[in-house]
Amino acid sequence: MFKILLRTNRYKFEFIVNINTDINILGSLPDWNLINVYLNEGIGSFKRNGGVHSYTSIKTDKSIKRFEKAISSTLIKFCNSDVELLIRDIFSGENITNDSLLLIFWNGSYNNELLNYLNTEIYFPAFYSGRISIKQDEVVACLKDLKERKVKLKKWSDSTLQTTASKYLTFLKKLHLMEGSLKKTIVHPYLNDKMFILFVYWIKAIELKPNLIESDWLKYSFYERSVFLERLMQKKFTKYYQINYTGDKLKIETTIPYEKIYNAIN
Repeated sequence: MFKILLRTNRYKFEFIVNINTDINILGSLPDWNLINVYLNEGIGSFKRNGGVHSYTSIKTDKSIKRFEKAISSTLIKFCNSDVELLIRDIFSGENITNDSLLLIFWNGSYNNELLNYLNTEIYFPAFYSGRISIKQDEVVACLKDLKERKVKLKKWSDSTLQTTASKYLTFLKKLHLMEGSLKKTIVHPYLNDKMFILFVYWIKAIELKPNLIESDWLKYSFYERSVFLERLMQKKFTKYYQINYTGDKLKIETTIPYEKIYNAIN
């Protein structure tokens, strides 16, 4: 069960080294179309093509640069060319949709250690235990606990912790993983066939462990392990990947090149 995995893997977060405030910035991002702009062009295009108002309602260059840094370092940073192909193709094909934002959530969680930490300690335990909501105080308590153990967080004030907790929940809401205003409730997304296949290709691209059963990233499928495996083995997916499952070991071999998979499933 994922709830057990989430608890027993906590020790690995003792090795978090890259803690930043990208969550605060992304939780305040008013125009998600900037993701697509930065994927294809970058901040130089703003200056060459009429300034910031040509692309977004964000008013100042300072704000644009702040959002660009957070987007580039968390959301559209790629650990390899296969991940880059997945993200570029889905944004090229459909721009900002629930599906493309879900892929951005996966990628951002891989790139941002604090985001993955909060997901693992707060969001997914609540999600998999069937809880309805997550309170901001829970996130604050989690951050305070991390602050006691991480030197880089010692300088964070209580107000910074409160802001980070609030922006984290807002960030999840912007990605359609939570809903509501004052009291945010958990959304239980269902992966359509396209997104299930893309998840398989994504985890295959980022996971270094040869046995995917041991992957810490399986929880990002939004399935309990048994349900994930049941769907993984459905015959309709055999043209997209081949699996070797022995009960305690799982190996997946993708069968379609990463540059073609998005078009193949649309």
